[in-house]
Amino acid sequence: MTSTLRKNLAMAAGAVTLLVANVAPAVAQPAGRSTAGQLRQDTEAIHALGVSGVQARVIGPDGRQSVATSGTADLKTGRRVPSDGYFRMASTSKILVATVVLQLEAEGRLSLDDTVDHWLPGMVEGNGHDGRRITVRQLLQHTSGITDDGLPGYTTPREYYRQRHTIHRPEQVVALAMEHAPREGWNYSNTGYVLLDMIIQKATGRPAHREIEGRVLRPLGLDRTRWMGTSPALPRPHAAAYQLFGPGSRVDVTDQIPVDYENLSWVTTTRDENVLLRALLTGRLLPARQLGEMKRTVPVSAEVQQLWPGGRYGLGLAERPLSCGGTYWGHEGGDGGYITLNGVTDDGRRSAVVSMSEARGDTPEHILAQENAAGGLIDHALCAGRPDAR
Repeated sequence: MTSTLRKNLAMAAGAVTLLVANVAPAVAQPAGRSTAGQLRQDTEAIHALGVSGVQARVIGPDGRQSVATSGTADLKTGRRVPSDGYFRMASTSKILVATVVLQLEAEGRLSLDDTVDHWLPGMVEGNGHDGRRITVRQLLQHTSGITDDGLPGYTTPREYYRQRHTIHRPEQVVALAMEHAPREGWNYSNTGYVLLDMIIQKATGRPAHREIEGRVLRPLGLDRTRWMGTSPALPRPHAAAYQLFGPGSRVDVTDQIPVDYENLSWVTTTRDENVLLRALLTGRLLPARQLGEMKRTVPVSAEVQQLWPGGRYGLGLAERPLSCGGTYWGHEGGDGGYITLNGVTDDGRRSAVVSMSEARGDTPEHILAQENAAGGLIDHALCAGRPDAR
């Protein structure tokens, strides 16, 4: 969830409550349908909302994969959506950052109770901010009070064309946040994760993306999860990304540099994202104590509850309820036309990822409908095969 998606979320918070109330009936899985058949139906349902391209992948307990696509990768040429095409990872990359921080905590190289000022003296101050009172845990959990107010983003085609190639250094992003007063309670903060990247570099002497590559990607063989730096392009194959700003205002927004390129400049695939989630929940990346810390959750804000009914947030990992009972873990990401939902069961045995190459951000109803349809796909996939699944 980046600055642009947060602006859309503000609209969604005021949407008709009927859309939220309809989540549970929408995810009830028809009896007798195979995982592959249900996945095809769910990707087609998302496309039917007006989303140009959809790709989804489910991996079951036996390692068997189901893949489905719908729509088109390019509205000009009509080419097909690649079944494992690249897309911008956006805020799902917070899982990568949090994992490295917790690995460093396990090694005794930092503490979750360390203050921001301990690592970044004088970086967080002014307008009520005090880095001496904010901990690493609070940054990970979005309870630091630091907001993304003032962070650049775009809600119109004009803003997109004006800002798409602007580069913002991490220090600039933090400085923009310091111009605004902190907020109480849980408040989603990309700026907090910018600070975590900076802390990783202080603790290790290497940029955060290098630590992520060495500690997470290479050990898991995730060779299609890549840090793109200041490149505005994606590797091939990929679907073009579209943003719906309003009636008749669908814009190809593929060409852009993320607002904070150092924190958000990751691309990935549905295969890699599934593997990452499964490895994390089965303990391949973190010792049991650190994984337990990651899974200690607090309720999300009322605003975000509009998109994540019943949702809670741990350390770089979100927990959401399943219609068949229990909960699942994941972290959606969205910006620049690409919106991705994902999830893995608590035992790490079943996972699902759906990536959409269009953000229908023009109305609250469209935002919630897209979120609910994608959430239904994840719910169906993770409940499949359970005897108590509805």
